[in-house]
Amino acid sequence: GFLQSYAVEVDVKDASNVTCLYAQWMMKFLIKYETNSSDYKNASLDLPSTVTHDGSVCGNDTQAALLAVQFGGGHSWSVNFTETNETYQADFIVFTYNTNDAAVFPDAKRKGLVTVVVKDSMHPIQLNNVFVCHHTTSVEAENVTQFVWNITMQPFVQNGTIGKTETRCHADTPTAAPTVVPTAANVTTTSTTTSSPAPTTAPKPVENPVTGNYSLKSGNKTCLLATVGLQLNVSQDKPLLININPKTTSTDGTCGNTSATLKLNDGNSTLIDFTFIVNASASVRKFYLKEVNVTLLNHLNGSVILNADNNNFSKWDAFLGNSYMCRKEQTLEINEDLQVHTFNLWVQPFLVKENKFAIAEECLADSDLNFLIPIVVGIALGFLIILVFISYIIGRRKSRTGYQSV
Repeated sequence: GFLQSYAVEVDVKDASNVTCLYAQWMMKFLIKYETNSSDYKNASLDLPSTVTHDGSVCGNDTQAALLAVQFGGGHSWSVNFTETNETYQADFIVFTYNTNDAAVFPDAKRKGLVTVVVKDSMHPIQLNNVFVCHHTTSVEAENVTQFVWNITMQPFVQNGTIGKTETRCHADTPTAAPTVVPTAANVTTTSTTTSSPAPTTAPKPVENPVTGNYSLKSGNKTCLLATVGLQLNVSQDKPLLININPKTTSTDGTCGNTSATLKLNDGNSTLIDFTFIVNASASVRKFYLKEVNVTLLNHLNGSVILNADNNNFSKWDAFLGNSYMCRKEQTLEINEDLQVHTFNLWVQPFLVKENKFAIAEECLADSDLNFLIPIVVGIALGFLIILVFISYIIGRRKSRTGYQSV
């Protein structure tokens, strides 16, 4: 589940009590944290409608502006802006969350403040222009995903007056429909011949998803490899199948000795996290899929449609140092509203060498298929031998009948 996010408005004033920094936006955080039982859970933290903005700084051409807000049980978020050559841009985002907040982080193993710092990707904006972005922007770092949308923001406000000119983010820019040049193939002509109405075409079934290749690096070395086609089956309101497009999907995540997470972001509308762990047994070291988290966003306003998580899986297991393969379709039950279907799966989350998959341990469905193929071939050969033998017997009998008649 998730909480409702609210629009927050901050109006920072200078010593003369005139506006020097203005911001209005909506924000949400998804945070993965460790519990006392050494499991990992996902916490959802929303920016409430009321915040304080202690520590915010107006800024000038020699000092950075700072928008800093505090909210909830000891959480804070800030972004600083610098002014250069008649433009401004955001530099760093600092998010601090408090795992002592039991309402958000029940049974958290690590208690206290955790700070995450990320570089902002905002392009320079002309001074006295208002930056506007309704589209959702997501930033991932250190087990935290930050979502920001419906932004209206301007630092270094001149003379206390908010600028009237907007600079929109690239995602908000409308794309014009391509112009179709008339050709013989697409020009409709009028016919005087009366014809029967065309038959109603049945809706085309959803095809299997395209298989994508994903990888993570630790330094200069590949630490995780995954090849898979992904399809979501959503039944919250009405049945809906969503194929994940590898061409528009970006990858992120973390690699470790006993835990690895692959994060997939399909164009800022679908987020899927796969978490693998290594079992604690010292005699038989195997890895397996432990948790899958899926977040669906409204592509128009960035609001969360569905956030589902299942951290009780024990699938896709293989010996440490090997890979896991399953070409047949598999289904991961996330909850009653969501399933994830996988196709042509091949994954290795640990001990990747030379950017190549290691020996694959195949799923039972593939093993059954490989086992059935020689059986079917053997049966076919058996029938062929029987047919040849019967033909031989019939031929012998006809030959003897011919000799007797002579």
